[in-house]
Amino acid sequence: MKEFIQNWETLLWALGALGGSIVLTLIIHYLLFRMARTIARRTRADRLEALARHCSGPGWLILFVLLVNLFLPLVEVPPRILLFSNQAFNLLLVFSVAWLLIRLTHFAEEQILNQFRVDVADNLEARRIHTQIQILRKVIVVVIGVVALAISLMTFEKVRQLGTTILASAGIVGIIVGIAAQKSIATLLAGLQLAITQPIRMDDVVIVENEWGRIEDITLTYVVVKIWDLRRLIVPMTYFLEKPFQNWTRISADLLGTVFLYVDYTVPVEAVREELKRIAESSPLWDKQVCTLQVTNTSERTIELRALVSAADASQAWNLRCEVREKLIQFLQTNYPEGLPKMRAELLQQNSELVGLRTGEN
Repeated sequence: MKEFIQNWETLLWALGALGGSIVLTLIIHYLLFRMARTIARRTRADRLEALARHCSGPGWLILFVLLVNLFLPLVEVPPRILLFSNQAFNLLLVFSVAWLLIRLTHFAEEQILNQFRVDVADNLEARRIHTQIQILRKVIVVVIGVVALAISLMTFEKVRQLGTTILASAGIVGIIVGIAAQKSIATLLAGLQLAITQPIRMDDVVIVENEWGRIEDITLTYVVVKIWDLRRLIVPMTYFLEKPFQNWTRISADLLGTVFLYVDYTVPVEAVREELKRIAESSPLWDKQVCTLQVTNTSERTIELRALVSAADASQAWNLRCEVREKLIQFLQTNYPEGLPKMRAELLQQNSELVGLRTGEN
Protein backbone atom coordinates (compact mmCIF):
# COMPACT_ATOMS: atom_id res chain seq x y z
CA MET A 1 0.00 0.00 0.00
CA LYS A 2 2.80 2.36 0.87
CA GLU A 3 4.55 1.65 -2.43
CA PHE A 4 1.31 2.27 -4.33
CA ILE A 5 0.88 5.64 -2.63
CA GLN A 6 4.47 6.58 -3.41
CA ASN A 7 3.96 5.69 -7.06
CA TRP A 8 0.87 7.88 -7.20
CA GLU A 9 2.72 10.71 -5.53
CA THR A 10 5.56 10.36 -8.00
CA LEU A 11 3.10 10.36 -10.91
CA LEU A 12 1.36 13.45 -9.59
CA TRP A 13 4.67 15.24 -9.12
CA ALA A 14 5.67 14.31 -12.69
CA LEU A 15 2.33 15.52 -14.05
CA GLY A 16 2.72 18.68 -12.02
CA ALA A 17 6.18 19.29 -13.44
CA LEU A 18 4.84 18.68 -16.93
CA GLY A 19 1.86 20.98 -16.44
CA GLY A 20 4.02 23.65 -14.85
CA SER A 21 6.42 23.45 -17.77
CA ILE A 22 3.53 23.94 -20.20
CA VAL A 23 2.17 26.94 -18.31
CA LEU A 24 5.61 28.52 -17.91
CA THR A 25 6.32 27.87 -21.59
CA LEU A 26 3.13 29.64 -22.62
CA ILE A 27 3.94 32.62 -20.40
CA ILE A 28 7.55 32.99 -21.57
CA HIS A 29 6.59 32.40 -25.21
CA TYR A 30 3.82 35.00 -25.03
CA LEU A 31 6.02 37.60 -23.36
CA LEU A 32 8.97 37.11 -25.72
CA PHE A 33 7.06 37.13 -28.98
CA ARG A 34 4.61 39.77 -27.81
CA MET A 35 7.54 42.00 -26.97
CA ALA A 36 9.20 41.26 -30.32
CA ARG A 37 6.02 42.12 -32.27
CA THR A 38 5.49 45.29 -30.25
CA ILE A 39 9.04 46.48 -30.86
CA ALA A 40 8.71 45.60 -34.54
CA ARG A 41 5.50 47.60 -34.94
CA ARG A 42 6.77 50.65 -33.08
CA THR A 43 10.07 50.74 -34.92
CA ARG A 44 8.48 49.54 -38.19
CA ALA A 45 10.99 46.69 -38.31
CA ASP A 46 9.23 44.37 -40.73
CA ARG A 47 12.06 41.86 -40.60
CA LEU A 48 11.79 41.45 -36.83
CA GLU A 49 8.04 40.90 -37.08
CA ALA A 50 8.53 38.36 -39.88
CA LEU A 51 11.22 36.58 -37.85
CA ALA A 52 8.89 36.35 -34.85
CA ARG A 53 6.11 35.02 -37.05
CA HIS A 54 8.32 32.29 -38.53
CA CYS A 55 9.91 31.25 -35.21
CA SER A 56 6.76 31.29 -33.08
CA GLY A 57 5.79 27.62 -33.57
CA PRO A 58 9.20 25.94 -33.19
CA GLY A 59 10.17 28.44 -30.48
CA TRP A 60 7.26 27.27 -28.30
CA LEU A 61 8.26 23.62 -28.68
CA ILE A 62 11.94 24.29 -27.92
CA LEU A 63 11.05 26.26 -24.79
CA PHE A 64 8.75 23.46 -23.63
CA VAL A 65 11.41 20.76 -24.09
CA LEU A 66 14.09 22.81 -22.31
CA LEU A 67 11.85 23.55 -19.34
CA VAL A 68 10.75 19.92 -19.03
CA ASN A 69 14.38 18.77 -19.07
CA LEU A 70 15.06 21.37 -16.38
CA PHE A 71 12.20 20.50 -14.01
CA LEU A 72 11.71 16.77 -14.52
CA PRO A 73 15.02 15.68 -12.91
CA LEU A 74 13.93 17.53 -9.76
CA VAL A 75 11.11 15.02 -9.35
CA GLU A 76 11.99 11.63 -7.94
CA VAL A 77 10.81 9.27 -10.67
CA PRO A 78 11.89 5.70 -11.38
CA PRO A 79 15.03 5.46 -13.54
CA ARG A 80 13.16 3.61 -16.30
CA ILE A 81 10.55 6.35 -16.62
CA LEU A 82 13.23 9.03 -16.45
CA LEU A 83 15.22 7.31 -19.20
CA PHE A 84 12.14 7.00 -21.40
CA SER A 85 11.15 10.63 -20.86
CA ASN A 86 14.68 11.84 -21.58
CA GLN A 87 14.70 9.83 -24.82
CA ALA A 88 11.32 11.22 -25.88
CA PHE A 89 12.20 14.83 -25.09
CA ASN A 90 15.57 14.51 -26.81
CA LEU A 91 13.74 13.43 -29.96
CA LEU A 92 11.37 16.38 -29.58
CA LEU A 93 14.35 18.70 -29.18
CA VAL A 94 16.00 17.38 -32.35
CA PHE A 95 12.86 17.77 -34.46
CA SER A 96 12.00 21.16 -32.94
CA VAL A 97 15.48 22.48 -33.79
CA ALA A 98 15.10 21.06 -37.31
CA TRP A 99 11.71 22.76 -37.55
CA LEU A 100 13.27 26.04 -36.42
CA LEU A 101 16.04 25.77 -39.02
CA ILE A 102 13.48 25.06 -41.76
CA ARG A 103 11.44 28.10 -40.71
CA LEU A 104 14.61 30.20 -40.73
CA THR A 105 15.29 29.12 -44.32
CA HIS A 106 11.77 30.23 -45.24
CA PHE A 107 12.41 33.55 -43.46
CA ALA A 108 15.69 34.05 -45.34
CA GLU A 109 13.99 33.17 -48.65
CA GLU A 110 11.16 35.61 -47.97
CA GLN A 111 13.53 38.46 -47.09
CA ILE A 112 15.70 37.93 -50.17
CA LEU A 113 12.82 37.54 -52.61
CA ASN A 114 11.05 40.64 -51.28
CA GLN A 115 13.95 42.68 -52.65
CA PHE A 116 13.47 41.29 -56.17
CA ARG A 117 9.96 41.81 -57.53
CA VAL A 118 8.78 39.82 -60.54
CA ASP A 119 5.64 41.90 -61.15
CA VAL A 120 7.59 44.62 -62.97
CA ALA A 121 8.39 45.04 -66.64
CA ASP A 122 12.13 44.33 -66.44
CA ASN A 123 12.18 41.29 -64.15
CA LEU A 124 14.94 39.18 -65.70
CA GLU A 125 17.33 39.50 -62.74
CA ALA A 126 14.48 39.00 -60.26
CA ARG A 127 13.36 35.78 -61.94
CA ARG A 128 16.94 34.49 -61.87
CA ILE A 129 17.22 35.15 -58.14
CA HIS A 130 13.80 33.63 -57.44
CA THR A 131 14.75 30.44 -59.26
CA GLN A 132 18.07 30.02 -57.46
CA ILE A 133 16.72 30.83 -53.99
CA GLN A 134 13.69 28.55 -54.27
CA ILE A 135 15.71 25.56 -55.44
CA LEU A 136 18.42 26.24 -52.84
CA ARG A 137 15.81 26.46 -50.09
CA LYS A 138 14.31 23.11 -51.07
CA VAL A 139 17.75 21.48 -51.07
CA ILE A 140 18.52 22.90 -47.61
CA VAL A 141 15.17 21.66 -46.25
CA VAL A 142 15.89 18.14 -47.54
CA VAL A 143 19.38 18.19 -45.99
CA ILE A 144 18.00 19.41 -42.63
CA GLY A 145 15.38 16.66 -42.67
CA VAL A 146 17.92 13.94 -43.42
CA VAL A 147 20.35 15.18 -40.75
CA ALA A 148 17.56 15.45 -38.15
CA LEU A 149 16.41 11.91 -38.92
CA ALA A 150 19.97 10.61 -38.67
CA ILE A 151 20.58 12.35 -35.32
CA SER A 152 17.29 11.09 -33.91
CA LEU A 153 18.13 7.52 -34.89
CA MET A 154 21.59 7.80 -33.37
CA THR A 155 20.05 8.60 -29.97
CA PHE A 156 19.03 4.94 -29.72
CA GLU A 157 21.77 2.68 -28.42
CA LYS A 158 20.74 -0.30 -30.54
CA VAL A 159 20.73 1.78 -33.68
CA ARG A 160 24.26 3.01 -32.95
CA GLN A 161 25.47 -0.58 -32.57
CA LEU A 162 23.69 -1.55 -35.76
CA GLY A 163 25.30 1.41 -37.51
CA THR A 164 28.75 -0.04 -36.97
CA THR A 165 27.75 -3.21 -38.82
CA ILE A 166 26.12 -1.26 -41.61
CA LEU A 167 29.15 0.97 -42.10
CA ALA A 168 31.33 -2.13 -42.52
CA SER A 169 29.42 -3.02 -45.67
CA ALA A 170 28.76 0.55 -46.79
CA GLY A 171 30.44 -0.01 -50.16
CA ILE A 172 28.08 -2.79 -51.23
CA VAL A 173 25.04 -0.99 -49.82
CA GLY A 174 26.06 2.21 -51.58
CA ILE A 175 26.33 0.43 -54.92
CA ILE A 176 22.93 -1.21 -54.51
CA VAL A 177 21.25 2.01 -53.44
CA GLY A 178 22.96 3.91 -56.23
CA ILE A 179 21.71 1.50 -58.88
CA ALA A 180 18.19 1.43 -57.45
CA ALA A 181 17.92 5.19 -57.10
CA GLN A 182 19.98 6.37 -60.05
CA LYS A 183 17.01 8.11 -61.68
CA SER A 184 16.10 9.89 -58.46
CA ILE A 185 19.70 10.93 -57.87
CA ALA A 186 20.02 12.07 -61.49
CA THR A 187 16.86 14.14 -61.08
CA LEU A 188 18.18 15.80 -57.92
CA LEU A 189 21.51 16.55 -59.59
CA ALA A 190 19.61 17.92 -62.57
CA GLY A 191 17.79 20.28 -60.20
CA LEU A 192 21.09 21.57 -58.83
CA GLN A 193 22.50 21.93 -62.34
CA LEU A 194 19.38 23.80 -63.43
CA ALA A 195 19.75 26.18 -60.48
CA ILE A 196 23.33 26.95 -61.51
CA THR A 197 23.03 27.11 -65.32
CA GLN A 198 19.40 28.34 -65.39
CA PRO A 199 18.12 27.37 -68.83
CA ILE A 200 14.73 28.26 -67.33
CA ARG A 201 13.67 30.63 -64.58
CA MET A 202 10.50 31.32 -62.68
CA ASP A 203 7.85 32.98 -64.90
CA ASP A 204 9.82 32.27 -68.09
CA VAL A 205 7.73 31.94 -71.25
CA VAL A 206 8.50 28.58 -72.84
CA ILE A 207 7.22 26.20 -75.50
CA VAL A 208 7.43 22.62 -74.26
CA GLU A 209 5.92 19.68 -76.16
CA ASN A 210 4.34 22.19 -78.57
CA GLU A 211 2.56 23.90 -75.65
CA TRP A 212 2.95 27.63 -74.88
CA GLY A 213 3.08 28.50 -71.20
CA ARG A 214 4.96 30.01 -68.27
CA ILE A 215 7.16 28.36 -65.65
CA GLU A 216 4.94 28.33 -62.57
CA ASP A 217 6.94 26.19 -60.15
CA ILE A 218 10.34 24.49 -60.03
CA THR A 219 10.82 21.63 -57.58
CA LEU A 220 13.76 19.30 -57.07
CA THR A 221 12.26 16.64 -59.36
CA TYR A 222 9.85 18.32 -61.78
CA VAL A 223 8.78 21.63 -63.30
CA VAL A 224 5.20 22.91 -63.54
CA VAL A 225 4.38 24.79 -66.75
CA LYS A 226 1.18 26.85 -66.66
CA ILE A 227 -0.25 26.62 -70.18
CA TRP A 228 -2.13 29.55 -71.71
CA ASP A 229 -5.51 27.83 -71.25
CA LEU A 230 -4.78 27.30 -67.50
CA ARG A 231 -3.81 23.63 -67.83
CA ARG A 232 -0.66 22.49 -66.04
CA LEU A 233 2.07 20.54 -67.80
CA ILE A 234 4.25 18.54 -65.39
CA VAL A 235 7.71 18.04 -66.88
CA PRO A 236 10.59 16.07 -65.30
CA MET A 237 13.59 18.16 -64.35
CA THR A 238 15.88 16.20 -66.67
CA TYR A 239 13.74 17.19 -69.68
CA PHE A 240 15.16 20.72 -69.71
CA LEU A 241 18.72 19.36 -69.74
CA GLU A 242 18.27 16.61 -72.31
CA LYS A 243 15.73 17.88 -74.87
CA PRO A 244 15.44 21.11 -76.87
CA PHE A 245 12.74 23.61 -75.97
CA GLN A 246 11.98 27.26 -76.67
CA ASN A 247 12.55 29.91 -74.01
CA TRP A 248 11.14 33.23 -75.16
CA THR A 249 12.45 35.19 -72.16
CA ARG A 250 15.94 33.72 -71.73
CA ILE A 251 17.78 37.00 -72.35
CA SER A 252 14.96 39.54 -72.32
CA ALA A 253 11.18 39.54 -72.29
CA ASP A 254 10.65 41.63 -75.43
CA LEU A 255 9.57 39.77 -78.57
CA LEU A 256 8.86 40.37 -82.24
CA GLY A 257 5.39 39.55 -83.48
CA THR A 258 4.69 38.64 -87.11
CA VAL A 259 1.49 38.98 -89.13
CA PHE A 260 1.20 37.53 -92.63
CA LEU A 261 -1.25 38.85 -95.23
CA TYR A 262 -1.94 37.44 -98.71
CA VAL A 263 -3.26 40.09 -101.07
CA ASP A 264 -3.67 40.72 -104.77
CA TYR A 265 -0.93 42.27 -106.90
CA THR A 266 -3.00 45.44 -107.27
CA VAL A 267 -2.71 46.40 -103.58
CA PRO A 268 -0.25 49.30 -103.04
CA VAL A 269 2.33 48.08 -100.53
CA GLU A 270 3.28 51.57 -99.37
CA ALA A 271 -0.31 52.34 -98.34
CA VAL A 272 -0.44 49.17 -96.24
CA ARG A 273 2.93 50.07 -94.70
CA GLU A 274 1.64 53.51 -93.67
CA GLU A 275 -1.49 51.95 -92.20
CA LEU A 276 0.64 49.50 -90.19
CA LYS A 277 2.66 52.38 -88.78
CA ARG A 278 -0.53 54.22 -87.80
CA ILE A 279 -1.96 51.11 -86.09
CA ALA A 280 1.24 50.50 -84.12
CA GLU A 281 1.56 54.12 -82.97
CA SER A 282 -2.03 54.16 -81.73
CA SER A 283 -1.68 50.88 -79.81
CA PRO A 284 -0.49 50.88 -76.16
CA LEU A 285 0.89 47.36 -76.71
CA TRP A 286 3.65 48.51 -79.09
CA ASP A 287 7.00 49.22 -77.39
CA LYS A 288 8.07 51.66 -80.14
CA GLN A 289 11.04 49.54 -81.21
CA VAL A 290 10.21 47.64 -84.42
CA CYS A 291 7.45 48.29 -86.97
CA THR A 292 8.01 47.27 -90.56
CA LEU A 293 6.22 45.74 -93.54
CA GLN A 294 7.94 43.68 -96.25
CA VAL A 295 6.98 41.64 -99.28
CA THR A 296 8.38 38.25 -98.32
CA ASN A 297 6.99 36.01 -101.07
CA THR A 298 5.01 35.92 -104.28
CA SER A 299 2.93 33.31 -106.04
CA GLU A 300 0.95 33.12 -109.27
CA ARG A 301 -2.13 34.46 -107.44
CA THR A 302 -1.08 36.60 -104.45
CA ILE A 303 1.80 38.40 -102.81
CA GLU A 304 2.79 37.72 -99.20
CA LEU A 305 3.14 40.70 -96.87
CA ARG A 306 4.86 40.27 -93.49
CA ALA A 307 4.17 42.83 -90.79
CA LEU A 308 6.75 42.85 -88.02
CA VAL A 309 6.00 44.60 -84.71
CA SER A 310 7.63 44.41 -81.27
CA ALA A 311 6.19 44.26 -77.76
CA ALA A 312 7.47 44.19 -74.20
CA ASP A 313 6.60 40.55 -73.50
CA ALA A 314 4.98 37.48 -75.01
CA SER A 315 1.43 38.26 -73.87
CA GLN A 316 1.50 41.78 -75.26
CA ALA A 317 3.11 40.52 -78.46
CA TRP A 318 0.26 38.05 -78.99
CA ASN A 319 -2.42 40.68 -78.40
CA LEU A 320 -0.61 43.17 -80.63
CA ARG A 321 -0.42 40.62 -83.47
CA CYS A 322 -4.16 39.99 -83.23
CA GLU A 323 -4.88 43.72 -83.21
CA VAL A 324 -2.64 44.42 -86.22
CA ARG A 325 -4.06 41.50 -88.18
CA GLU A 326 -7.65 42.55 -87.55
CA LYS A 327 -7.14 46.23 -88.38
CA LEU A 328 -5.11 45.55 -91.54
CA ILE A 329 -7.84 43.25 -92.84
CA GLN A 330 -10.41 45.92 -92.05
CA PHE A 331 -8.26 48.49 -93.88
CA LEU A 332 -8.08 46.29 -96.99
CA GLN A 333 -11.80 45.55 -96.92
CA THR A 334 -12.64 49.26 -96.71
CA ASN A 335 -10.10 50.78 -99.08
CA TYR A 336 -9.02 47.99 -101.42
CA PRO A 337 -11.77 45.37 -101.58
CA GLU A 338 -10.61 44.40 -105.05
CA GLY A 339 -7.18 43.67 -103.60
CA LEU A 340 -8.34 40.69 -101.60
CA PRO A 341 -7.24 37.29 -102.96
CA LYS A 342 -9.35 36.15 -105.92
CA MET A 343 -9.39 33.55 -108.67
CA ARG A 344 -8.67 34.85 -112.21
CA ALA A 345 -10.06 33.26 -115.37
CA GLU A 346 -9.59 34.32 -118.98
CA LEU A 347 -12.25 33.38 -121.59
CA LEU A 348 -11.01 33.15 -125.17
CA GLN A 349 -13.51 33.59 -128.05
CA GLN A 350 -13.49 30.56 -130.37
CA ASN A 351 -13.07 30.73 -134.12
CA SER A 352 -16.38 31.85 -135.73
CA GLU A 353 -16.17 29.30 -138.56
CA LEU A 354 -15.61 26.46 -136.13
CA VAL A 355 -18.55 27.67 -134.08
CA GLY A 356 -20.79 27.88 -137.16
CA LEU A 357 -19.72 24.43 -138.39
CA ARG A 358 -20.50 22.89 -135.01
CA THR A 359 -23.85 24.70 -134.98
CA GLY A 360 -24.73 23.38 -138.46
CA GLU A 361 -23.86 19.82 -137.52
CA ASN A 362 -26.24 20.06 -134.62
